[in-house]
Amino acid sequence: MLKNYMENTVDAFLPHLIANYPDICKCERCIEDIKAIALNNLKPAYYVTQEGLLYSKVDEMTTQYKADLTSELTKAIDIVSQNPRHNKLI
Repeated sequence: MLKNYMENTVDAFLPHLIANYPDICKCERCIEDIKAIALNNLKPAYYVTQEGLLYSKVDEMTTQYKADLTSELTKAIDIVSQNPRHNKLI
């Protein structure tokens, strides 16, 4: 099993961060675009064993990890909120 732990982290952290942006669209398309942009700019953390998963979880606790995650998600939120790729309902 090959898995990118960063995807789990983004999925877990994004709802808490996006709650600070009450005026942006939170449709599925916009959320997926935010995740894609952020993941393309974050260092992947692939693992194939339980030991690798544990290493990724320990790394997640560092201040720099949290700062990078917050920074990239915030940038992605700004990009998507200014350029949504879905049809706006009037």
